[in-house]
Amino acid sequence: MWWGKTVLVLSTVIGLAACEPSPRLQPLNEGLDAPEDVTVLRDGVDQMIVGHRLMEAREYELALRAYLRAAGEQGMTAEVLSSLGSANLRLGRLGQAEDMLRRAVEVDPEFVPAWNNLGVVLMEQGEWGEAMQVFRQAYALDSGQSDSIRENLRLAIARLENSGYSQDITNESFDLERRGGGRYVLLYAQ
Repeated sequence: MWWGKTVLVLSTVIGLAACEPSPRLQPLNEGLDAPEDVTVLRDGVDQMIVGHRLMEAREYELALRAYLRAAGEQGMTAEVLSSLGSANLRLGRLGQAEDMLRRAVEVDPEFVPAWNNLGVVLMEQGEWGEAMQVFRQAYALDSGQSDSIRENLRLAIARLENSGYSQDITNESFDLERRGGGRYVLLYAQ
């Protein structure tokens, strides 16, 4: 009987000895410290510029992703929201585009491109009266400097005055064109 107890105690001691940390389990080489004069580049490519270039290349889904990355870096600024709205408009997501552009004018009520782009979305939805008011706001904020906003306003007024049940009006299509600085203008295509 004593033989069984001795074997049990001996196997327990050997098992516990195996649990001790072994120098073989420690890393042999942890690597060198980085030199002190190394500068780490944290600023990459401006995602807003990437998004604008992708919009020009008609890669609207990729542009939307770039604008979302810009939102992560810069926050939801009026320019970012306006760009997100423009990309959504090009993708045919009028409701999302309108939401983004309305948020953009809430963030910065004097951001002219957001007002103009909101007017474009409203024109696409056939909301001539509200589009006219939005273009008036954009035109006033721009002090009449932009011919494209004036043309958008003129077109909205003309559509409002001729807003009967004409088939010609409902078959018209509108398009955006980027004019720099994140501005898109409405182009009428027959």
